[in-house]
Amino acid sequence: MTASGARPDTRGGVVLGLILVALGGILLLDRLTGLDLGSAGWPLFIIVPGILVLGWGVSISGREGIGLAIGGGITLIVGLILAVQNLTGLWATWAYAWALVGPGGPGLGMVAWGLAHGDRPLVTNGFRTLVTGIVLFAGFGLFFEGVIGLSGPPFLTSDAGPVALIILGVVVIGAAIIRGRDEAG
Repeated sequence: MTASGARPDTRGGVVLGLILVALGGILLLDRLTGLDLGSAGWPLFIIVPGILVLGWGVSISGREGIGLAIGGGITLIVGLILAVQNLTGLWATWAYAWALVGPGGPGLGMVAWGLAHGDRPLVTNGFRTLVTGIVLFAGFGLFFEGVIGLSGPPFLTSDAGPVALIILGVVVIGAAIIRGRDEAG
C-alpha cells in the first residue's frame, strides 16, 4: 500500500480509467451539444491528459511523482498553446512558444509537486524555471512579432511599440529590485 491508500500495481489502471472517462465525457459532450470538438476542441485531447498526468504526479511521493508532474506540466502547456493557436490561427508563434513548453512546463510541474508536498526549495526552483520560460517567451515574442513581424506587421513600428518597451523595462527594473532585496535579506 502507498500513502494514498492505493496499491502501487493499481495506479496505472486508475489513471488509464480516468483518461478513458474524461475522453468519453468529452465525446459525449460533443454528441449532446453538437459542438464540433474535432475542429475547435481537439486541443482538449492534449490538455485533459496533461491535467491528469500532472494530478497523478502530484499525488505520488518521491522522484516518480516529480517526474510525472513535470511530464504533465509539459503536456498541459503544449495543449494550452495549441488551443490558443487553434483559436487564433497564429501557428507561426511556435517560433517562440517553445519557451513556455521547455522551461515553463517543467517549472509548472515542479511548483505543483512542491506545493502539494511542502517542498519549498522545489517550489522556488520551479517558479524560477517557470518565470524563465515566460521571460524567454516574451523576449522572443517581442523580437519575432515586434521586429520581424512574424504574424503580421511588426508592432514596434506602430504606436504600441514604444509603450510595450516601456512596460517591459518597468517589469525588468521591478524584478531586479525584488531580486536584490531577496538576496540582501
